[in-house]
Amino acid sequence: MTNIHIPSLIGILSLIGLASLLLSPRVRTVEGFFAGRDERGAAPGVLTLTFSQVTTWIFARSLLNAAILGYFFGMAGALAYAAYYGSFLSGWLIVDRLRYRHGVGNIQRFLQSRFGRLGAGCYNLLISLRLLTEVFANLLVVGMVFGVADSQAYTWSILAVAGLTLAYSMTGGLRASLRTDVLQMSLLLLLIAAIVAITLIHPLFDASALLASSPQLTSPGWVLLVVALLQVLSYPMHDPVMMDRGFLADRDTTRRSFIHAFWLSALLILAFGMVGVFAGLHGGEDKDLLLTLERLLGAPAMYLLGLALVISAASTMDSTLSSASKLMVVDMKLSRPSAGHGRVAMALFAAGGLILVFVGSKDLFDAVAVSGTASLFLTPVILFNVLAGREVARWSFMVAFAAAMGGAVLYFLEKARYVDWIGPLTGVEHSYSKLLVITIGILLTGIASFALGLKPRDDRKVQC
Repeated sequence: MTNIHIPSLIGILSLIGLASLLLSPRVRTVEGFFAGRDERGAAPGVLTLTFSQVTTWIFARSLLNAAILGYFFGMAGALAYAAYYGSFLSGWLIVDRLRYRHGVGNIQRFLQSRFGRLGAGCYNLLISLRLLTEVFANLLVVGMVFGVADSQAYTWSILAVAGLTLAYSMTGGLRASLRTDVLQMSLLLLLIAAIVAITLIHPLFDASALLASSPQLTSPGWVLLVVALLQVLSYPMHDPVMMDRGFLADRDTTRRSFIHAFWLSALLILAFGMVGVFAGLHGGEDKDLLLTLERLLGAPAMYLLGLALVISAASTMDSTLSSASKLMVVDMKLSRPSAGHGRVAMALFAAGGLILVFVGSKDLFDAVAVSGTASLFLTPVILFNVLAGREVARWSFMVAFAAAMGGAVLYFLEKARYVDWIGPLTGVEHSYSKLLVITIGILLTGIASFALGLKPRDDRKVQC
């Protein structure tokens, strides 16, 4: 991003980082480090949980993705990305059934009871990759704010944000993440509101033009909206950050926090997508979102955007690291539960994300494009096991898992243009149309395998 006054940006971010460090308590107990309990053992309240949920989903990559989809595909693109935030509603339903119908404290225990260690292992593999790519993607955005790829500013900004975030995350674990999320979300709300306000008062802003920006029903944006609606049931279950926060508080607090997180995050992401739509309507010869926004809104707005991206990246990073430590120590039981072992796990995931940044792809979308597709094997699990309470043969789970992994790999290969198999077979060419074909194929395969693998219904009644 050009024309950003880097020294002042670094100064403001340093103050925010210092405040985050001061807010982060030194936690030594397992309950505080992995379950977010305070010194009195109390669970987080509605406001803390809501803000923590929203700020971990309004992350740097999401802000850019929403704006980019609006830029290229109009309101349909913005709506499509906002639709994924319906995951808060389906996520609450999943958590509620797991806790109060099936009586489990995490997803791994539920999957192991239904599909053995292999079922839990497949899930752990998916969410481990998800957590690694979250670290990678958000650090990549930080580098983009400060400089071009491989420049000194790019490299040192990534290392600085990673180091600072790791420092306060290791201090307090999930407790620190929850406390700093409230500060970071408050700042993020102000920044997004300011950027949207600058857009709304721009002389070229025309609400009717925005609403009419996706006139063709065959637009890739509308296709992606259908994909989002098909994936929104399984998507939250493969996000350990969201799922972890569903097991912290009582039933009413959890329900209210998920509902508030839904409307607040969807509104924010739709508003930011609208900024992208506005830029797309006046893109001219730029063909680049950030260049267009800089030309239209000026340096002050880009400065605010840079701040918003880095704050959201750091906020997502600390939540990702706390979930990674819980995954390795508590859920996978790779070591004795302790704050010290949790800190080691955080350091390992931070190092893994940095390796992906510096030796992997520089394309923001490469490493994260397949996660929603890969999670589709969880859709029949949710429908048959979590919601309907039925028992299914283990082979059914493996068929669904293989179909989802195969579909995710195929989508990645098609999008990267290593192969072109779907186009000749179906006649569709755009990557989102291909994604829709793959999504439908995975869902049909998974649901059919679960239907064929249904075991006789147990007559024992389960208390809801």
